[in-house]
Amino acid sequence: MRSVIAAACLLLSACSQAAPPYRTENDVKEVMGHVLDPAADVIWGAAGTVVTEEGEQDLSPTDEAGWLAVENAAAVVAESGNLLMLPGRAPENDDADWIRYSQQLHDSGQRAMKAAESKNKQGVFDVGGEIYQVCVACHQKYPPKG
Repeated sequence: MRSVIAAACLLLSACSQAAPPYRTENDVKEVMGHVLDPAADVIWGAAGTVVTEEGEQDLSPTDEAGWLAVENAAAVVAESGNLLMLPGRAPENDDADWIRYSQQLHDSGQRAMKAAESKNKQGVFDVGGEIYQVCVACHQKYPPKG
């Protein structure tokens, strides 16, 4: 009986270690356009000030719903870093720069979440700049296609 239980445990542990069945039907351009870009735009749109003839306007959220929207967008940015590293999205040659940029995107998104959670206006502004720099650096090495 013990051998049957041991065999069942081994079988179950082997099954749980199998690679998940990733389904990456959306290519990098679609992930950027439908997931990452809209989320980054929320962060960038909620940071800094705009000066017009009428005066200076603070772009920071003014209520809980606004801060939550920034926090949610930051979570999407962070997870987008993981999405870009999935098999089928990363370059075929497992380019280390692609992985580094994706990880930087994830880390910046995590910092943006923390800044939004604490309603840190300057923090959201600063990490928005980090996200922008990661995007620019990545697009310089991997220019968007079509």
